Amino acid sequence: MTQYIDLSVAIRPHFRWGMERGLAKDYEKGDAFQTTWIKLIVHGYTHIDSPRHMVRDGLTSSDVPLSTTIGEASVIDLSDIAPNEEITAARLAARGGHVRPGDIVLIKTCWDLKRDLDTAEFWTDAPYLSRDACEWLLSTGLKALAPDFPQDYPIRQLLTGEVAPMEEFVSHDVLLRNGVILIEYVGNFAALKNPRTFIYALPLRLPDSDGSPARVIAVEEDG
Repeated sequence: MTQYIDLSVAIRPHFRWGMERGLAKDYEKGDAFQTTWIKLIVHGYTHIDSPRHMVRDGLTSSDVPLSTTIGEASVIDLSDIAPNEEITAARLAARGGHVRPGDIVLIKTCWDLKRDLDTAEFWTDAPYLSRDACEWLLSTGLKALAPDFPQDYPIRQLLTGEVAPMEEFVSHDVLLRNGVILIEYVGNFAALKNPRTFIYALPLRLPDSDGSPARVIAVEEDG
């Protein structure tokens, strides 16, 4: 039986992203139909980063081919990771021998089961990628990366308004600058049972943007 696994987080008010929502048309106000509006940053919730986020003339989200965010995926299981643990190249290589060139790589820590997305601790206690881990990932020939945790150490500092030098955002500096698409703030990786899966990450068709909200699902076959 085919299983469709939603890896997206809900778009609802969140302390980091200042999402707003309301009704332009409302039954309670006598309107004949209901119409909801939303306002949100494109780098909040489940989304993709396109190279324009880091490279002035890089591809925008509308330029990124759908074939880049749809396809075969390898799942690197690091669900035994500890809080605030740095993820090294050696750790990935030991668990990621099944990664193939052209894969979407999912790093599975099940972090959403260890800390709540709505708390500061989700961000401040998270494991994070080292530069050599990102260089190892780049060497595999992956086309996109989807970690289920805030993957760069300086992301936690954004909570207090501190912005580190961009080269310290190592997944962005090593991967995104080299054309590897980042699929960020995904969850529910505990539902992924196989070392390989198939991913659909579908960004909104938002022209000339450095990123876009996305719905991300995995498709797996039982047995």
